[in-house]
Amino acid sequence: MIEKLRLTTRIVDDQDEALDFYTEKLGLKKAADEMFGPDNRRWVTVAAEQDDTVEIVLESLDWFEGEEAGRRSAMIGEQLALAFTVDDCQATYETLHEHGVEFVSEPTEQPYGIEAIATDLYGNGIVLVEHPSEAKVR
Repeated sequence: MIEKLRLTTRIVDDQDEALDFYTEKLGLKKAADEMFGPDNRRWVTVAAEQDDTVEIVLESLDWFEGEEAGRRSAMIGEQLALAFTVDDCQATYETLHEHGVEFVSEPTEQPYGIEAIATDLYGNGIVLVEHPSEAKVR
């Protein structure tokens, strides 16, 4: 039976540029950066500092050829949003905004908590959600 999600991917134009964004601007940690396979491809993953049970693979276009490379390239900036739980949406928004992360929406009260929506360096969505049960007493 399926137990849990372990990896998800982001197709990226440049692994170094994406790694810099996800670690330096978004504040995730580098979980892996190594070479693998017969073609000596670079395997780069990032994860949340507090919970590294799910890693984001920064998948290079160099991994693909021909039509598959074109198909994957067309997905850059068109990938589904990644949603992260945060303990304080307003504070996280302010910190990330100071680090140069672009936001589509500021923290807004929603029925399920407080939500802010940012974009990564390619325009893919990054959703930050503070659930009421995780909210600090302010």
